[in-house]
Amino acid sequence: MTVGLLLTGATGFVGSRVAAAAHGRPGVRVRALSRRTPGEPRGARTVPGDLTDPRALYGVCDGIDVLVHCASRVSGDPEAVAAVNDLGTKALVEEAARSGVRRIVYVSTAAVHGRGPFSGVRPGGAPIAPVSATSRSRAAAERHVLDAGGLVLRPHLVHGEGDRWVVPGLVGLLRELSAPLAGCAALHSMIDVETLGRAVLAAALSPKHGPGAHYVGHPDPVPASELLTAVYEQVERPGDGASVDVATARARATGSPRALHHLDMLTVDHWFADDAFWKDLDCSPGEGFATAFARSAPWYRAYLASSGT
Repeated sequence: MTVGLLLTGATGFVGSRVAAAAHGRPGVRVRALSRRTPGEPRGARTVPGDLTDPRALYGVCDGIDVLVHCASRVSGDPEAVAAVNDLGTKALVEEAARSGVRRIVYVSTAAVHGRGPFSGVRPGGAPIAPVSATSRSRAAAERHVLDAGGLVLRPHLVHGEGDRWVVPGLVGLLRELSAPLAGCAALHSMIDVETLGRAVLAAALSPKHGPGAHYVGHPDPVPASELLTAVYEQVERPGDGASVDVATARARATGSPRALHHLDMLTVDHWFADDAFWKDLDCSPGEGFATAFARSAPWYRAYLASSGT
């Protein structure tokens, strides 16, 4: 039996991995939605469509069984992010319903819950309380999908080749400090992007995963100290001076909102537990953090050197 799958964000950080995973699945026919001049993902046929223009979405879901929605806008003014994440998702879900799509999967973010702390939180165990315009728009997108009987997937920190936020942000913080950082004991849910791509596809095709929201991360949370040590030893060392504590770091990072954001993240638990997601899924949670990070460390070094980040 052939499954027709419409994928949004197919050239993005997560969506490209979903496209790659689908390419290796027999019986899965991928159609990629793109508002730009097509640069077709491997094994997919690109169709034009713009989430900010509901008229441009008419017909994109015809003949489709499963919609996997990975596209999102994470920067810009509140109106711009809402136009894509909130209103665009609403229009896409309505078009999917019109076309008889039987399954909708949306890749969201655990940031819809706000700043925490979250210690071993399970699905339904934390309120939706976003603090940024981007997170508010993605929470609105979740509601459109859930109201349509869809499946929402919420990773927290996603790392690996193509990550331009998690690890580059930590390196930026350490450059502000010019020293290692001590005293960060928080636990974080993390997943490497290759595993996330495979998991999204597996959930989209799974007959045992019904509507609702799940957290998608490796079952073992990563201590902030382990994450920092991996960055020091494999990506960039922040100087040879003595370590600084969190209070000193906060004073040194004043004036850099991005550095302060990452500092706050390191000091507050963001650990979401959802073993039920992996149960009966045709996908494993992958290797632990240390192994996966070591594989992507050369990419991080090259990216930081070439971008000047």
